[in-house]
Amino acid sequence: MTIPPLHEMELPEFLPGTVWLVGAGPGEPGLLSLLALHALRHADVVVHDALVDPRILRLARPEAALEFAGKRGGKPSPKQPDISARLVQLARAGQRVLRLKGGDPFVFGRGAEEGLALVAAGVTFRVVPGITAGIGGLTYAGIPTTHRDSNAAVTFVTGHSSAGRCPTGSTGTRSRAARRSSSSTWH
Repeated sequence: MTIPPLHEMELPEFLPGTVWLVGAGPGEPGLLSLLALHALRHADVVVHDALVDPRILRLARPEAALEFAGKRGGKPSPKQPDISARLVQLARAGQRVLRLKGGDPFVFGRGAEEGLALVAAGVTFRVVPGITAGIGGLTYAGIPTTHRDSNAAVTFVTGHSSAGRCPTGSTGTRSRAARRSSSSTWH
């Protein structure tokens, strides 16, 4: 069987003036989706976070501008409203904007906040899921996230709120979440 080239797979067109919120997965380039690779090959600007592996950024087309918009705890970082405003600004300038995020953009990735800002600004966007590190990292290491005989549920709990603090009542929240689920992933 011959595998068709990417350009023959009838993937959606990445139109100028749009934003794609794309998950880059847990870091291994081989775990990217075909749609994520397609976006990398067509984007005019790649606005990426700190968790995107440099090997993945090298897959972007050579003409694409790379803009760092990463956050690292305790270090100077761009504010989320500024990142969202930059996505809007680039799209309104007619760019094909790829917002590339580690893991999945909607699992503790602020993709929902960016999507809401794009909707409010009238900017068309698409979401491309990625393998969230909370599952992909475990699976890649050979650790099952679930198993019918031992852990039938999974709970994802964030380590901090949008203000950067532990969520209100985090100790109790974490304890209750852990009791309800036989597998817990902390981000």
